[in-house]
Amino acid sequence: MDENDALAPAVRSILRAAEDRGDPDADRLSVDARSFPDAVASAEADGRLPVVAEIKPTSPTTAGTREADPVALAERMIDGGAAALSVLTEPEHFGGSPETLRRVRAAVDVPVLRKDFLLEAAQLDTVEADLVLLIARFVDDLDGLVAAAKARGFQVLVEVHDRAELRRAIEAGAEIVGVNNRDLAKLAVDLETFESVAPHVPDGVTLVAESGIATPDDARRMRAAGADALLVGSAIMDGVADGEGDALETVTENTRRLTHA
Repeated sequence: MDENDALAPAVRSILRAAEDRGDPDADRLSVDARSFPDAVASAEADGRLPVVAEIKPTSPTTAGTREADPVALAERMIDGGAAALSVLTEPEHFGGSPETLRRVRAAVDVPVLRKDFLLEAAQLDTVEADLVLLIARFVDDLDGLVAAAKARGFQVLVEVHDRAELRRAIEAGAEIVGVNNRDLAKLAVDLETFESVAPHVPDGVTLVAESGIATPDDARRMRAAGADALLVGSAIMDGVADGEGDALETVTENTRRLTHA
C-alpha cells in the first residue's frame, strides 16, 4: 500500500476503516466452497453470459441507499440468470455486513463472493463465502494472504488494474483474476483498462471484467476482449429503492438483459 496518497479520498477512508476490522482471536474458518469456474461453465453451457450479480446497498459513487431485502434481490438475480453473486460486507461506505452474506449464501446454491477490503489473514475469519476478493494494490503480502485464504478453503478473486498488478497476482498463485475498469485514484471508469490487461492473462486463469458494464453492448465488448465472466453491480441494482413489486422485477430484468446479451 505504498501509493495510497494517490487514491481518491473516499478510497483512503475505506482503507483506514478496513484496518480496524477483523478479530485476531476469531476461530479459523474452514470453508466448503462452491466452484466458481464450474458455475461459469454451467452458465455458458446453458447459453447464458456468466454474470456475477452484486448486491450493493450503496457506495461512494452511488446516490442514496437501496433498502431492498438482500435475499429477495439474490433470488431475483438468479431468476434473471446470474451464475454467481457478490455481496458487500464493508459496513461504513457500502452498507454491507457479514450477516447479509450469511443470509444470502444460505438461501442460494450458486457461488457467493465476499466483496470487501481485506488486508490481513484475521479478516478472512469473519464469515464463510465461496470466494473472497483481494485487491492487489492494497495488500502488502499478497502471496501470504492468497495462501491464507486458500488454506481456509476459499477461492480467491485477485483484483488488478494494470499489468504490474497482474504479474503480482499470478506470482501469488491467483487462479481467478478480476480486472477493475475503475481507476481507484480518480474513481473514473474506462473499459479499455480491461482490454489492455486481458491479453496478458495466462491460459487457465478464470478472468472477470469488473466495473463499468452498463449495457448489453458493454457486456459483449468485455466478452470479446477475453472475459470469462462479468461482475456487475450498479447496472443491475439501479432503480431499486425497496423490495416491493416492480423494484424486484427490475432486478430480474436487468440481470436477464446482461446474461442474454
